[in-house]
Amino acid sequence: MADGTVVTFMPLEAIWPGAKCDDSRTLPWSSKLSYTQFRRGDILVPKITPTFEAGRTIIADIPSTCGLASTEVHVVRANDETDPRFLQYSFQSQPFLDEGAHSLQGVGNLRRITPRFVQEYKVLDVSRDVQTIISKYLDRETGEIEETISRLDDLASVLRHRDAVVRTGMVCGLLGGHSNAPLDAHSPTSGIPDHWERTKFGYDFFESTERNGDDPPGPLLSISEYRGVELNTRTDGQQASLDVSKYRVVRPGQLAANMMWLNHGGLGVSSLTGYISPDYKAFWISKRFEPRYVHHLFRSSRYIDYFAAIATGVRPNAQRVTKTVLDATPVPLPPLNEQIRIADELDAATAKTDAMLAKVAELKELLIERRTALITDVVTGRKEVV
Repeated sequence: MADGTVVTFMPLEAIWPGAKCDDSRTLPWSSKLSYTQFRRGDILVPKITPTFEAGRTIIADIPSTCGLASTEVHVVRANDETDPRFLQYSFQSQPFLDEGAHSLQGVGNLRRITPRFVQEYKVLDVSRDVQTIISKYLDRETGEIEETISRLDDLASVLRHRDAVVRTGMVCGLLGGHSNAPLDAHSPTSGIPDHWERTKFGYDFFESTERNGDDPPGPLLSISEYRGVELNTRTDGQQASLDVSKYRVVRPGQLAANMMWLNHGGLGVSSLTGYISPDYKAFWISKRFEPRYVHHLFRSSRYIDYFAAIATGVRPNAQRVTKTVLDATPVPLPPLNEQIRIADELDAATAKTDAMLAKVAELKELLIERRTALITDVVTGRKEVV
């Protein structure tokens, strides 16, 4: 293939659960690139946790004849006697995932399955005709499950959008007929009620420099774009081997922020004592603000959009807002009693939304488990299909 030929590019984030992918990205072909080369119809098996453990194996049904993929995938090519869909389902089965999890090599969240594990993994020894029957059955049955999962995802999106509209309207005083002034998309204080004051972030939010030292005051915390500051439950003990003395301490009532994820809601007021990445920041909040109001304010769609506009960086998922720019951010300052009222109403409203989202997530998890169990029963011969 001539250098410069445009081909499909498959980074790891483009390989999705449910045998789906985003094949719209492209790169100019070059044999000198360090990416993994593959052909249309090859099977891409993620090698790194947690992507591998999520069963995100796909058949590369790409527009171009050849493609380039992340180096964090193994490429498997079915021979003439093998239906590639059967192999794909085998690589999504629970035995493959369990055995692979036990054979991972490396430390922390950088463990990988080896080429040898994939090569030596034993699959059901049946003819290609039987493999095709199995694959068609699983295509049909898992397709129905995926449709239901997709509807649940749509419902979750609707709930989050509704929550965002209500949150923004309340924290900015746009509900209840407060103001009919034209809105300025470049100012987050545009259209707020006339009797509200205005301030800037740097006047009322003060960076905390407290670090863990030799005695962390609490557990490791993370900042979720959906829930704000919460316990980090995804480390699987990897922090035990790391020096966390320089990690930043977060106290209840402080605003914690991932400065490279503000445009995705990567901030929130903590109700916990613990520590976060040294690359994050924590801020004390002045007494002019009710912390719960601050939590809802900066997680509103108006501020997420504003942070996206002022962030800088080359990569779309790594847009940083600098401390200097953040300090200059305009902030509405309602009377304290109004802040408390708004926070009370939003706490109640978001609690209902969170409960519905939790139920949706539970149903989705059950469907994913059902899908994996079905695939496992069929590709291991426990369940016969017709």
